[in-house]
Amino acid sequence: MTDQEANQQPQRELSLQRVYLKDTSFETPNSPAIFQQEWKPETNININSEVNTLADRIHEVVLTVTVTTKLGEQTAYLAEVQQAGIFSIGGFPDQEMGPLMGSYCPNLLFPYVREAISDLVTKGSFPQMVLQPINFDALYAQHQQKMAEAGGEATH
Repeated sequence: MTDQEANQQPQRELSLQRVYLKDTSFETPNSPAIFQQEWKPETNININSEVNTLADRIHEVVLTVTVTTKLGEQTAYLAEVQQAGIFSIGGFPDQEMGPLMGSYCPNLLFPYVREAISDLVTKGSFPQMVLQPINFDALYAQHQQKMAEAGGEATH
């Protein structure tokens, strides 16, 4: 590749401008009675991400994690965290933008969500909840496959 060819390719940029807690919620609808029960919880974790374009090359990625823990039919707690980041992304081909914003960026935000969920649950007087690592590449691929099967256009 000549210097002239290298100069014609757009400069790739990916930087995290800011990380912030966008929204958080913690509910214990059956307390204090729930504390009197034997602790054999069933936990459901729901993960979602969304991308909002703020300006040219500037995107907000919001990772939402909802943890619902029940004892039988009673909800022990519900914790939801929306962790957001502002990313400057440019110079990537369109086919790489989806995986960047749908997998790479949420992966960068996940440790912050993990810490926030753990803190909320502990402050609610429940045993610590430590979220296991998540394969965002696999989640993104599953989402793309579902969109393709539904006849929709795959997006981030």
